[in-house]
Amino acid sequence: MEQEELTKWFDEYGESILTYILLIVKDYQHAEDLTQETFIKAYKSQHKFEQKSTVKTWLFSIAFNVINDYFRKKHPLQHYLGITIAEKDYMPIPEQIIVMNDQTEQLYRSIQQLKPSYRHVIILRKLKEFSTEESSIVLNWSESKVKMTLKRALAELKNELLNGGFTYDNFLR
Repeated sequence: MEQEELTKWFDEYGESILTYILLIVKDYQHAEDLTQETFIKAYKSQHKFEQKSTVKTWLFSIAFNVINDYFRKKHPLQHYLGITIAEKDYMPIPEQIIVMNDQTEQLYRSIQQLKPSYRHVIILRKLKEFSTEESSIVLNWSESKVKMTLKRALAELKNELLNGGFTYDNFLR
């Protein structure tokens, strides 16, 4: 891979991968570091890219694994036992606060309350608009698992939103 191609990939997918990671790890500095790590791993393993999927899907698969490694290193016992601990609240940067409206902010907070597998599938399928097939590649799940997990995740998100006195019907369709 030439430097130009890596730069092209970063320009095309860097922001999308950063927001995906940010929605999962809830810390902007860590998200930036993990995004950089994603592209470093892509550069180092570009010879393994068999083009069975799109570049976007391949990069998001790497990002997914980088996130899992991050949590495994950060909380090894909790990760092994499948326990999630409360992360510190994500404090958006000023530019993000301006862009967010009340509905988006409530939706974001509700997504953060979901367990990690639900967050991943909702972010990929609904926010990043990945297909079921692309999501299954990124998550290394079967397509049926993606569909079932998304169904359960959306039901849980709906409950979370309703408990907060809010609905986001357009998103849940």
